[in-house]
Amino acid sequence: MSNEDEISPKSFVASAGHYMDTFTGAIVPPVQTSTTFARNAAYELPGDFSYGRDQNPTYVQAEKLLQQLEQGAGARLFSSGMAAFAAVFETLNSGAHIVAPKIMYHGGQSWLRRIAKRRNIGLSLVDQSDLSAIKNAIQPGKTEIVWIENPANPTWDICDIAAAADIAHAAGACLCVDNTVATPVTTQPLLLGADIVFHSATKYLNGHSDVLAGALVTRECDGRWEEIGEVRHLCGGILGSFEAWLLLRGMRTLFVRHEHASNTAMMFARHFEHHPKIDAVLYPGLESHPGHDVAKRQMTNGFSGMMSLLVKGGAEHAKKIATTTRLFIPATSLGGVESLIEHRATVEGPDSIVPKNLLRLSIGIEAVEDLIADMEQALEAV
Repeated sequence: MSNEDEISPKSFVASAGHYMDTFTGAIVPPVQTSTTFARNAAYELPGDFSYGRDQNPTYVQAEKLLQQLEQGAGARLFSSGMAAFAAVFETLNSGAHIVAPKIMYHGGQSWLRRIAKRRNIGLSLVDQSDLSAIKNAIQPGKTEIVWIENPANPTWDICDIAAAADIAHAAGACLCVDNTVATPVTTQPLLLGADIVFHSATKYLNGHSDVLAGALVTRECDGRWEEIGEVRHLCGGILGSFEAWLLLRGMRTLFVRHEHASNTAMMFARHFEHHPKIDAVLYPGLESHPGHDVAKRQMTNGFSGMMSLLVKGGAEHAKKIATTTRLFIPATSLGGVESLIEHRATVEGPDSIVPKNLLRLSIGIEAVEDLIADMEQALEAV
């Protein structure tokens, strides 16, 4: 089977892009650590690689795989999610304007506030689930980027991607979608009209809590995409070859990990949805979630393993629960094979607007009955 279009995304990624070394027959892509590549007798490069800052066979292989998964025209890896995030906004002109969610990844919002303060860039933070709020925040002729997270961390609000794309494009703006949590397993924003997809590849794409990486995928190789490439080249925020290999290895099991975590999360959410010690379960897969109908339309293969619990009691009560679990690990990050629990307001700091009784859960691949029993014992103990 030679035509990539004939292979399902699940099979394509599992086989590392149907990889086979033509010289040795190896089915696992190698790690290429060389930082420079020799020229031949005619002083020409025999291949596509010259210098390792943004040209290396290992991460080009990973980029091609991610590009195929997101159905994009190009993909670029970065040394961290924040490096990828910052590269997008380095393309802005002075006096430009950004629209972004008021609830989003805290590190990203901190960067937006920083450049807004220092570089004469306007910033409007809105409720991304309210399309009218997005539309009203846009400043025609000034708004260059509309950024949304789907779902939004850590309340898991949902934004209608196709509708947001129409709003952004009508004003001449670029729509960027953080697809870290949904992943291309269940949502492909570029096919819904988004211009750029972002991933903190540290999370679900890698899936083993052992790589820091970021990624961008574009719908079109336009001027902004070329400038993002220039930013990466000049600033040097490129992923190392071994980290790219680990990311490639992680992506090969992306579908099975994400599907298992999504199924487990749904059972876990339903168990605790009406629990007497919990005020609410925030999970887009539940019919009680305000964005469930939109999520069901956009997320075609599960609702991810991410959810939050609003527990009865205040911050100290919630933090005590987070340190009383035995299977859930009290740690930051998400998307790994192990289940994590986090008191998000503490991690974000004193300026956080996240509810003080919110516990963010990243559901891994453990047995659902064990995770339920662990949360039950922690709630009872506290």
